[in-house]
Amino acid sequence: MVTNLSDTNSILCNWIAQVRDINIQQDRMRFRRNMERIGEIAAYEISKYLPYAERNVQTPMGEALCNQLEQVPVLATLLRAGLPLHQGIMNYFDNADNAFIAGYRKHHRDGSFEIAQYYVTSPDIAGRPLIVSDPMLATGASLVLALQSLLENGEPSQLHVVSVIACTEGVEHVKRKFPNAYIWAGAIDEELTARGYIVPGLGDAGDLSFGVKTQS
Repeated sequence: MVTNLSDTNSILCNWIAQVRDINIQQDRMRFRRNMERIGEIAAYEISKYLPYAERNVQTPMGEALCNQLEQVPVLATLLRAGLPLHQGIMNYFDNADNAFIAGYRKHHRDGSFEIAQYYVTSPDIAGRPLIVSDPMLATGASLVLALQSLLENGEPSQLHVVSVIACTEGVEHVKRKFPNAYIWAGAIDEELTARGYIVPGLGDAGDLSFGVKTQS
């Protein structure tokens, strides 16, 4: 299932517009906060698809039968760009366990690139919902590699992918590799440059959140 959250008018559309806006982007704190708020919206929508169980809750006046999550999900993100989006999801699933993946695009002189992944830390995810945040789902190569690494720690009961901006090519790539995944995107763009960047997209989410990096 692929959900474009911008298909339905909501306040999220304002935040998508702001993270794209080259002038508003200059305010890093505002950019990070908007990414976080988009994560919160996605977390709320995902929560509707998770399993619940009825439990008795003791109130000062008696007992109430309440629906509660059967188990907390595992939240994962790709460093460093995914941190604000991850924080927004964690604001809603505040007792979740967390996983982190670090990698980068290793560019070659001919314009091609490969994904170099050098750090993965994860709890056991077997039988648990897994929510992976990647703010820019472009080619999908780094996300697929991250998912393959995470699934070495068990088979999740559900797999959810959250992106702020996704590209159709990347969405299709993830769907081919993980046909049962739920994909949640703040917006979906059609164009991808030869260097694997989304157009119109929003630029480099990591640089906009934390400052321009040097490449070695």
